[in-house]
Amino acid sequence: MFVKDRMTPNPIFGSPDMAVTEAQKLMAENKIRHLPILDEDQKLVGLITQSSLESALPSDISSFSQFEINYTLSQLKVHSIMIKDLYLIEPDTPIEEAAMLMADKKLGALPVVKDGSLVGIMSGEDLFIAMTDLLGTRKSGIRVTVEQPDQRGVIARLTSAIAKEGGYLSVCVGYYPSDTPDKWISVCKVENLDKDILVDVICKLKDTNIVDIREYQEYA
Repeated sequence: MFVKDRMTPNPIFGSPDMAVTEAQKLMAENKIRHLPILDEDQKLVGLITQSSLESALPSDISSFSQFEINYTLSQLKVHSIMIKDLYLIEPDTPIEEAAMLMADKKLGALPVVKDGSLVGIMSGEDLFIAMTDLLGTRKSGIRVTVEQPDQRGVIARLTSAIAKEGGYLSVCVGYYPSDTPDKWISVCKVENLDKDILVDVICKLKDTNIVDIREYQEYA
C-alpha cells in the first residue's frame, strides 16, 4: 500500500498573506487540523497546525477577552506563524515509511508532493484508517498470535501447516520480537478453518505456542 492509496487528495489550502483568523475559520468550517499554505505560484511554502495557531497567542491569555484574542489574531498573517521547514512525502512512498516518519518526528500530518506540487496530505486519521485495513480488522476470520523461535523458515512452516489443512492466511499482521529471548511473535488472520483444527495444527509445530486466539465476524 502506498501513500497515494490513502492520502486525502487535493486538500484545502490557504495563502501566506491571509489573516490567521481566516485560516482558523477555514480549518474550523472544514473540520481539519492541518492547512497547507501555497504561494501565488501554487507552490507549497508552509503548513498551519492547531499548535501553530495556539502559539500565535501570548503565553498567558487568562486576562484577555474573546474580542482581544480575535483582534490579536486578526492582525497576524499566516506567513508569520506557519511551519516552514516541512517533511514531505511523495504519492509512491510506502505507507509504512510515512508512518515511521510521522512517529519518529511526532508529526500530525505530512504534505504529499509530486513534481514540486501539492497533490495531497496524509493525516494521522488517514494513517489510522490505512493501518486498520492492513491489519485486517474488518475481515472475518480467526486472529491468532503465535510465539515461535527466531529462526529462518518458521513463518513458512506455520503457513504451510495451515494451508495443508485447507486454511489460508487472509492477512499477515506482523512479526515482532517477544519478551522471551530468541523468540518472535507472529500475528495473522486465518480463514476457511475451524478454530479447534487451527489450534491443533499450531500446537503440533515444534517450539510454537499460541499466545492469543479469537474469532471475528465481518465488520461493516
